[in-house]
Amino acid sequence: MKGIGYSRLQIILHWISAAVILWALLSGFYVSVIEVAPEIKSMVGFINVSVTALFIPVFILRLYVAVRGSHSLCQMGRPLMERLASWMHKSIYLITAVVLLTGILMMDRPINIFDLVFIPAPLNDPHWIERFFVIHVWACVMLLVQVALHIAAVIKHEMCGRRILKKMVF
Repeated sequence: MKGIGYSRLQIILHWISAAVILWALLSGFYVSVIEVAPEIKSMVGFINVSVTALFIPVFILRLYVAVRGSHSLCQMGRPLMERLASWMHKSIYLITAVVLLTGILMMDRPINIFDLVFIPAPLNDPHWIERFFVIHVWACVMLLVQVALHIAAVIKHEMCGRRILKKMVF
């Protein structure tokens, strides 16, 4: 890709997003797949609900900054690999939005944000709560795959001498 510079805000939002998404995905899958003490599972769930609920406004800001900063709606003049990379970034945003939305809609109890704020569960129908839970799990799997591909692409670029990470430091 051509030399695209990122603003300080874009860089900050990227690394906050990376930290929250990696933590929530890895810890969430860990306690779901590996047998852990119920207290640990409960604590991870509490932290994940709190952190991701607080992340939603950050993610909305990140979407706004990304859309506002996109210079070209026409992708046809760009090389195929640049268009593919752009499409992958957009799909990461989309799947992240699905994960966050279904994470809210699957809640069968109030959303507890660090015992400071309690937001009522948006749905009461167990059928719909279960459906959104299933969508949430599959969206998390898709997001984990996309994040792994994203990290692999960064490593590939770095190994080929394209210093992508240099653009993402403060």
